[in-house]
Amino acid sequence: MLPIAPSTETRPCLETVCKNDAPRMIHLDATGGEAAEILYSVFPGMELIYRDIHARSCREARGDSGERLEIHHCLEGRVEYRQNGRYFYLAPGDLVVARASSLPQGSRFPTGHYHGIAVVIDPADAPECLSCILSDVEVRPAALMEKLCPGGAVFAARSSRRVKHVFSELYAVPEDIRKGYLKVKLLELLLFLSTLEPAAQPVHGCTASQVTLAEQVRACLLAEPDQTVTLRELSHRFGVSEAQVKASFAGVYGMSPAAYVRSQRMWGAAELLRDTDRTVLDIAGQFGYDNASKFAKAFRDVVGVSPREYRAGEAYDSCAPQGERGTAC
Repeated sequence: MLPIAPSTETRPCLETVCKNDAPRMIHLDATGGEAAEILYSVFPGMELIYRDIHARSCREARGDSGERLEIHHCLEGRVEYRQNGRYFYLAPGDLVVARASSLPQGSRFPTGHYHGIAVVIDPADAPECLSCILSDVEVRPAALMEKLCPGGAVFAARSSRRVKHVFSELYAVPEDIRKGYLKVKLLELLLFLSTLEPAAQPVHGCTASQVTLAEQVRACLLAEPDQTVTLRELSHRFGVSEAQVKASFAGVYGMSPAAYVRSQRMWGAAELLRDTDRTVLDIAGQFGYDNASKFAKAFRDVVGVSPREYRAGEAYDSCAPQGERGTAC
């Protein structure tokens, strides 16, 4: 419970303003692909957004008026954050809480693939507290911002059982109970955040030189996608140790150079499955597989489903629950 003195400002109670608008789909300005968001207005001043990014970077749809609190959870892929001259990466299962003013207008996605949820809260418009819904609980959005993000700090919580519990069901909530369920889960999320303490942690992340090295290695790998380039060859090419290559690349992309090449090839195959009517075997051959079973296993290891399953459900290449896709705007 946050010890915040009651405000004299009058705001509507949640019980009188809990109105869910139809979801909206927003297409973002993306580089090297496509980026879309499906947005639900859950409470006044509180939005829940399903983010589906298939691009290297995109420009965020952040407003420029007023301070907002943003809560991001990563389901798949990686997104980059910068603070105090270092680079940090939100990986699968991770959670970040930050003021909108502390986040860049443009986001970078190292693997070119990202699915996740964002909750955006405008304390000026949001109900001041939740005590009218949850007995004996006091959670104030403005106080959460001051507690977890003082002075523009970015709060990060790595993947854990508690974080997974709060978010996992949001990716698969049934359509017939979705509107009410989103309200319940958003209240649960805010209650969960109110129990966290912004403990001082040692500085992690990557330096600018490590990011530069990782990007140079990536460019080298993609320039010769059909060749197997070893860590030793990369070490000689860039004049650094194998350990430096491995650590820098894993820090930015979350995997080894070899795994990154496999991942990019399978997502390239996924794009062809999505956008063409070529046979699975034909696409497999383009990526060096003459055996459909081996290709299917490699594809499933990266994408999570078989090539045929992916093609059958390509309209749902999204982390948003199926059934209500939003109105484009």
